[in-house]
Amino acid sequence: MTLQTLDTGLFKLDGGAMFGVVPKSIWQKQNPADERNLCNWALRCLLIEDGKRLMLVDTGTGDKQDAKFFGYYDLPNGKTLTGAVEQAGYSINDVTDVLLTHLHFDHAGGAVRYTDASHTKLEATFPQATYWSHSGQWDWATSPNPRERATYLRENFMPLQENGQLKFIDRESLNLPGIELLYVDGHTEKMTLPTFQLGERNGKPRTVAFCADLIPSVAHIPIPYVMGYDVRPLITMDEKTNFLNRAADEEWLLVFDHDPTVEAATVERTEKGIRVKDKGTLAELL
Repeated sequence: MTLQTLDTGLFKLDGGAMFGVVPKSIWQKQNPADERNLCNWALRCLLIEDGKRLMLVDTGTGDKQDAKFFGYYDLPNGKTLTGAVEQAGYSINDVTDVLLTHLHFDHAGGAVRYTDASHTKLEATFPQATYWSHSGQWDWATSPNPRERATYLRENFMPLQENGQLKFIDRESLNLPGIELLYVDGHTEKMTLPTFQLGERNGKPRTVAFCADLIPSVAHIPIPYVMGYDVRPLITMDEKTNFLNRAADEEWLLVFDHDPTVEAATVERTEKGIRVKDKGTLAELL
């Protein structure tokens, strides 16, 4: 099994929303904001090759929304998901599986694309792929609460069910050895965090975990650093505690979807709690 990150560019989100109750005087030291209080964030995906399987984790924002919508996030950014896949040495037809950690627009937007210049017809971006979501997240997204309604955009995921490419990962097996799926509910209902075992290192299994929006960046590793977007922030704190304790004990390599500069890191216990041990690109740390 081989893993690599895909860079689909940066977008901007409000710094206060990204750090919740943490004061700007603290978070801006790591994530400086512009004059609108917006910080740069990555749209990072993960590509896994294992034999005849080529799985993509998350799909970025895509390009289906109008200029007004994307204007809030300083999009488009000049990079595309399909371009990132091709740069990695593959075509869209090579992708066999797409795992959507959750269906917020910045994670599922690239799953579907327009087939025509008039923007009237939609199709799956990866025509040969099976798309995977948790049924609880699907139900949450298709009947959204008022807090999340603006980020669950039906054009990003409904065509997948309509064309028969969608399966629910809690009902059917992915059948990919070496993968463990963790489910968390603080950020949104049944967000899926995949972990991948890549042999051993120092006598322990070498595990890579994709953090999704449980820990979107290195700066979010301290337990109280919880996004204002989370629907259940106290549950997020409990989930982060359990996740990071396991990551420290088992020496996991964590991959961050939104950190603008740091792809991956390991963690360790300190007097201040669990903190970063080593950080860099995924390739360097592997």
